[in-house]
Amino acid sequence: MQSTACVNGRCERFIGTLRWECLDKFVIFGKKHLDHLLAEFTAYYNSSRSSMVRDHLPPIREIPDEVETLKLDQIAVRRHVGGLVSSFERRAA
Repeated sequence: MQSTACVNGRCERFIGTLRWECLDKFVIFGKKHLDHLLAEFTAYYNSSRSSMVRDHLPPIREIPDEVETLKLDQIAVRRHVGGLVSSFERRAA
């Protein structure tokens, strides 16, 4: 079982990351806008954001297989959190 201090530290770290990477870059126009930003950032954080602890891999992914060099037209750019963050993926064939 995790200690309360460990859980609090993780929560504080996530809230700090949320502020630094998202909320400090927007003027928020109300609760609905805030809810939208929080949902977008949380989805990005849990599925796409890289992590230094995992050698810059997203948190839900496994280590990818080796891939060949791609041409620019084979890369798709995905925008997260209203275009604040971009990720790059291989286009489907």
